[in-house]
Amino acid sequence: MLKLRRGVVESVQQPGERIVRLEVRLSGGEAPRPAVAYPRLTGPVEAGDDVVVNTEAADLGLGSGGFDIVHCNLTRGLSGGGGEGHVMKLNYTSLQHAVRPLEEEADEPPPAEGIPVCVLPLHGQLPCAAFALAALASGTRAGYVQTAGGALPGELSDTVADLLDRGMLAGHVSAGAAHGATAEAVTLEGALDAGRRLGWDCAFVGPGPGILGSASALGHGGLAALSSAHAALALGSAVVLAPRLSSADPRERHRGLSHHTETVLRMLLRPVRVALPAGLSLPSGAALGRAVSHGGHEGVGVEVSSLCDSYLASGLPAGTMGRSFDEDRDFFLAGLGGGAALAQLVADKEA
Repeated sequence: MLKLRRGVVESVQQPGERIVRLEVRLSGGEAPRPAVAYPRLTGPVEAGDDVVVNTEAADLGLGSGGFDIVHCNLTRGLSGGGGEGHVMKLNYTSLQHAVRPLEEEADEPPPAEGIPVCVLPLHGQLPCAAFALAALASGTRAGYVQTAGGALPGELSDTVADLLDRGMLAGHVSAGAAHGATAEAVTLEGALDAGRRLGWDCAFVGPGPGILGSASALGHGGLAALSSAHAALALGSAVVLAPRLSSADPRERHRGLSHHTETVLRMLLRPVRVALPAGLSLPSGAALGRAVSHGGHEGVGVEVSSLCDSYLASGLPAGTMGRSFDEDRDFFLAGLGGGAALAQLVADKEA
């Protein structure tokens, strides 16, 4: 069952048109708890409103769910709704809503060659990759396609909003089960083809914040990279994978080369390019090299150490799971490397 509780909005901490951050006092006199609301789904919210919130993730203490989520606003959110779309997202759930997918605007089949794609296994790599691409290929129009595997609402990512404001991203599309970006697509393939029609030169593809995981070989959001790579390959795109690496993760399965990336490289039905940034620690570099070689993939050597200082000075996120750039350098080198390798693919396509 859904874990729903009733409460009153104590205060609005961060108002917004697409996402509102607030505090809710649950019935029972407890201290106010952080929460988020998506006005697109539940209408506007103000202090004093009577709301129903989903408390499941916060009650479980999940790292990516440290807040409650407004399920409905009993004060002012029951008379809205309706839109010009007719394709449903979150369909057959209590939050189903109509969208107008980008695929409807296609008037011809996709060409044999798609735009270059960088597949990201983690949302935390997106700012690194976008920064590297902007630094090395100024003027390149790169879009971001958000997939399943992590958070589904497009509004949740402050990073995406920041990258759009900075001009480091040219657009944001939520594909498949993901929803709430500035544009919607029914499928990942449809989203990538729409990016071509929107004038993107290339695309980053990856999950939203908060990767899903069960500590099992196949039960994790990182496996979304497998279907993302296959979708891009099916459209004739040149594909580079940014590996998930860590020089300091306390979990053995993610230290060095994460089992997420190792599994994807083993299961891919066709070879892809894999970013191999210089300067990796020996465990990460050696494990990544073996996985690339055993899978028959093509390693793309990139030098990104010269970008580290400017990235740290940019104000973009410089921490991962409580670890700083210097504490987990391999993680950030992998993200920067993905953007650098994508810059090479764009240059090759334009040559």
